[in-house]
Amino acid sequence: MKKLLPISLTLALLLIVGCTDDDDSIIKVFVRSSTNQLVYGAKVIVIGDQQSNPPTLEYVDTAYTNSSGFTTFIMEDYFDSTNSPIVPPEVSKTTGYFDILVKSNDKEASGYTRCRIKTTSVETIYLPN
Repeated sequence: MKKLLPISLTLALLLIVGCTDDDDSIIKVFVRSSTNQLVYGAKVIVIGDQQSNPPTLEYVDTAYTNSSGFTTFIMEDYFDSTNSPIVPPEVSKTTGYFDILVKSNDKEASGYTRCRIKTTSVETIYLPN
């Protein structure tokens, strides 16, 4: 019986540690040309939509697409800020709505996405002809 107690405690500890949620909140944006080719070096701007329901906090971030035609925005800072005591209670602490603006050479396009805490939101934006 004395041998079972340490084994049981070890298994319980492993179960507790193994069940922690370490997933990041990510917005992943692919940019494609009008001919469906992935676009390298496109400027992608993500802006929090404060007019959404529920409202999204102020947020702006900019990145450029990589050689695979996509960029990622790690949203942990955004969701950490929603837990601040000065955030109004009507602001969602688990979901944010974001406008996406894309610029490449002389072409521009836009999109919209919803990002949830601990998930990856994937959007594809197509540039016009």
